Amino acid sequence: MPVRSVCVFCGASIGANPAYREAAIALGQAIARRGLSLVYGGGAVGLMGIVADAALAAGGEVIGIIPQSLMNAEIGHKGLTRLEVVDGMHARKARMAELSDAFIALPGGLGTLEELFEVWTWGQLGYHAKPLGLLDVNGFYAKLGGFLDHIVEEGFVRPQHRAMLLLGEQADELLDGMDRFESPVLPKWVDKQPD
Repeated sequence: MPVRSVCVFCGASIGANPAYREAAIALGQAIARRGLSLVYGGGAVGLMGIVADAALAAGGEVIGIIPQSLMNAEIGHKGLTRLEVVDGMHARKARMAELSDAFIALPGGLGTLEELFEVWTWGQLGYHAKPLGLLDVNGFYAKLGGFLDHIVEEGFVRPQHRAMLLLGEQADELLDGMDRFESPVLPKWVDKQPD
């Protein structure tokens, strides 16, 4: 399935390293340059605002999805192609997933990780066959990658499901990988316990 829209999960903060800001700008520009739509959390602050502004400045379409309860706290972006205000976080994530053909996590905090892991779980369960990946800026996700390999070694995640999560250090590298992505087809995802 061709990627026409990319959901970006990222922080409402800019983080401690200027490289995170630079990566958000590069990702927004790359998405727009490829003629893809950017779908994201709708905020005007932190890396969220930076990736949206970069895509807009490059002529891209940007769709923000924000819960009413966070509209004021996150300072909803007023200059987007479209800003949808939804009832809550569950509705936000469902709508972002509905509008997106692929998912990328920039550096971020708990919310970024939660969004990534939920959409990854949906892929593992076969609810979608969309690519997802980490933009590994300055090794931000290196330790997480090691832990994910550990849970495969311990038998809690199949190697095929681990391989669903792409990793790239540059925006174009990650987007190119998503164009080649093929979701694994595994008929059985739970090991049956002996009686």
